[in-house]
Amino acid sequence: MGRVSQAQAQENRQRVVATASRMFREKGTAVSVADLMKAAGLTHGGFYKQFGSKEDLVDEAIAHAFDEQAAHSAVVPEEQAGEHEAARRTLIEDYLSVWHRDHPGEGCPVSGFAADLGREPGQAARAQDVYINGVRNRAARLATGDDDGMAQLCTMVGALVLARATRDNPISDELLQAARTALTESGTGQSAPQRRTD
Repeated sequence: MGRVSQAQAQENRQRVVATASRMFREKGTAVSVADLMKAAGLTHGGFYKQFGSKEDLVDEAIAHAFDEQAAHSAVVPEEQAGEHEAARRTLIEDYLSVWHRDHPGEGCPVSGFAADLGREPGQAARAQDVYINGVRNRAARLATGDDDGMAQLCTMVGALVLARATRDNPISDELLQAARTALTESGTGQSAPQRRTD
């Protein structure tokens, strides 16, 4: 078999990064190099020609996921407040959807990589920097008035993680709906319905 051209090598590398980005969000960064390369349609031996270590790939996969997300979204300028509110509501509805719950590999890297980065915060400094910027950017898309969007993001990510963990139970849908209701009602200035305690 002949040598792989430089262009083909670059294409292979991009395929591995994209595959890793998806698989890591679905299954966590513990996915083996062998399984990852198989999913990318490449040989296991080719991995170390492309990457110095698996940690290097994790860094690139996280950056790829956030770059991919950024390509599909942008912060709406404040002077277009009506458009910003519509975009914010759409983001909430899409984020807290059954489809997003059931497709973590194509979903938000904030929820997709949270557990792995939380387990090994010191080992992935570059990945954590990319992740922190991604969190700030996602929160900025939710910001309204004096609200920086952080609490809204926490609600969304928490609800999604809980919904994924309980996917085979009706509570999963309830969690998504509860968060959608809380975020969309509070975003319009209405107060969330009070639960009766008597």
